[in-house]
Amino acid sequence: MRARPAKSLSVLAVGALGAGLLAGCTTASQDLGSASGDAAAQDGAGESGATQGYDVSGIEADADLAALVPEEVAADGVLTVGAELSYAPAEFVAPDGVTPVGFDVDIAGAVAATLGLEAEVEPSTFDAIIPAVGTKYEVGVSGFTIDAERLQVAHMVSYFDAGSQLAVAAGNPDGVDATDLCGVVVGVQTGTVQQSELETVSADCEAAGSEVVEVLPYDSQADVTTNLVGGKVQAMYADSPVTAYAVDQADGQLETLGDITDAAPYGVVVSHDDTELAEAVQAALQQLMDDGTLTAILDAWGNADGALATAELDPGV
Repeated sequence: MRARPAKSLSVLAVGALGAGLLAGCTTASQDLGSASGDAAAQDGAGESGATQGYDVSGIEADADLAALVPEEVAADGVLTVGAELSYAPAEFVAPDGVTPVGFDVDIAGAVAATLGLEAEVEPSTFDAIIPAVGTKYEVGVSGFTIDAERLQVAHMVSYFDAGSQLAVAAGNPDGVDATDLCGVVVGVQTGTVQQSELETVSADCEAAGSEVVEVLPYDSQADVTTNLVGGKVQAMYADSPVTAYAVDQADGQLETLGDITDAAPYGVVVSHDDTELAEAVQAALQQLMDDGTLTAILDAWGNADGALATAELDPGV
C-alpha cells in the first residue's frame, strides 16, 4: 500500500552490488493480522472478540470545521472512505470477519466526527481506490504514502510517517543479509512500492552477475506473512508498522531484519476536484494533532512514534 520513493532496497543491496506505487481479505488476516486487545484497548473490547483500538464516539463535532465541508458531502452526514482491509495494523478486518479496524479506520472516524459526519469504510482492492475517490468514495484512507505520482491525480493530506522493513523467520535460519538480497526469496503485497524496489534490486543483482531476488507477490499482506511463517518465502518486505505488527502477532515465529529505511508520510486522499473537502480534512487532522487525539489513536495501535505534528495539504507541490 503503500508507495514511497523507490530507494530503500537499493540501499539495502548496496553491499552486494557496489551501488545499486500502489498495493495492500482473507482469513489469514484474522489469524496473523488481528490484534488481541491489551492495555491500550478501549471500552467494548474483550469477550465479544472485538479488537484493540480507539473509541472515537466521544469526539465532538467542531462547528467551524464542519462548516468547511462541501454541502454535497455534508448532506447525508456520511463520509465514505475507501480502504483495502488486509494491512494490519493500519486497516484490516476484526475477528468478527466483518468490522473494519486499524489505526487508519480510527483516524478516518475521528476526522469524520470532527467534521460532524460519520465515517463509512468501504472495502476495495488497493489500486482501485484512488481512481474512485470523488465518485464512489469521498476520501481514501488506506496507508497511501504521499508521492509525486499520486499528487498529480489527487489531493493528499499528511498525518503519519512510516518506513519500510524486512522480516524473516525467528532466528533467521536462512541467514538472510539485509544488505544483500541477491538469491533470496522475498514475499511482498502485490503493487506495493516494496515490490517495485525488490524488482529493481533483482535487476541489479543480475547485472552484477549474482542470483536474482525471487520476488513472490501476494494479493494480501496477510498471505505474505502466512507464507513467511510457512517457509515458502525466506523474507518479507512491507511498511515498517505492518512488519512490526506481523512480527508481534506471529507468537515468536518471526523477527525483523535490518533497519527501518526510507521514512515517508501517509496521506488522506481527496479528489483534485474537491479542494474544499481536502481543506476541511486538513483542518480536522490538524485539530486532532493539536489536541493529542491523533497520537492517542496511534498509541492504541503501538504506532505513536509515527504521528505527525502538522497536517500538510499536497506537501512538496
